[in-house]
Amino acid sequence: MTNAKVRSQADAIRWRHAQSGLVVFTNGVFDLLHPGHVALLEQARANGTALVVGVNSDASVRRLAKGPDRPLVPAGDRARVLAALQSVDCVVVFDDETPLALITALKPDVLVKGADYDVAQIVGAKEVESWNGRVVRVPLVPNQSTTNLIKRLRSAEGGGADG
Repeated sequence: MTNAKVRSQADAIRWRHAQSGLVVFTNGVFDLLHPGHVALLEQARANGTALVVGVNSDASVRRLAKGPDRPLVPAGDRARVLAALQSVDCVVVFDDETPLALITALKPDVLVKGADYDVAQIVGAKEVESWNGRVVRVPLVPNQSTTNLIKRLRSAEGGGADG
């Protein structure tokens, strides 16, 4: 049952300590799941034996100024969709603007972000490296972003299709 993969922070910490292999962490909004997200998650999971995904809460997304109508999908629904993916082992919704507190609580062995971030920009990189973990930047899938998807949908509005 995929809902069992969606955990509170306290449950995720207990789950993490029960893992014997390399635990990987990544995070994001994941508002409209697209092939770029799937590629990131699959590559993240390939770097360890378990993948934890931190998902920004609705309030956190609004503070990030992603746009006046974001998030489009509520956090619980975004977490549920991510939990359905085979590559994802645990999903945690966090309310802070960054996942730093979650990262330091979980102490993942590997931290993964898209290659659009320099290592110096990746929240938690310094901390993960301090406990001998590693930071991995994965290449982005060209032309795949939620922002671009929203722009395409808006330009198609009025066409009568509800897809």
